[in-house]
Amino acid sequence: MSDSIEKSIELAVPIERAWHALTDHQAFGTWFRVKLHGPFVVGETTTGEITYPGHEGVKWKSVTEQMDAPRLFAFRWPHSEDPGADISSSPSMRVEFRLTPTTKGTHLTIKESGFESLPKDRREEALSRNEEGWEIQARNIKAFVEA
Repeated sequence: MSDSIEKSIELAVPIERAWHALTDHQAFGTWFRVKLHGPFVVGETTTGEITYPGHEGVKWKSVTEQMDAPRLFAFRWPHSEDPGADISSSPSMRVEFRLTPTTKGTHLTIKESGFESLPKDRREEALSRNEEGWEIQARNIKAFVEA
């Protein structure tokens, strides 16, 4: 069983446009479907509420780990039944967005890792659910930046 999920997608936009969509909290919120209370700042917690249909009102909490413009944006978020869980002491996942310029735009790789921190009886379900979720989110960011 894998410890990570990885998705790649080609975006027909310059790397700067893709970077903005990932790191500006309002742009991110539009395509990811989350209302964030403030910007992403390295070392700080970002909070908000999910607006994705069927998950409305679920609390968002992440800690921004890296922002290396315009190539790498990474955060950590809890993977817990408790949306208020402390990221430092509960199972958490690292989400990385890697951008590479191409002749036709930007190559985006999304990677979520840390599933080994989950109890064994929850790993397979979490991987499956998040695999589907990242498929949806990859399509969402593509539609957003190419609109």
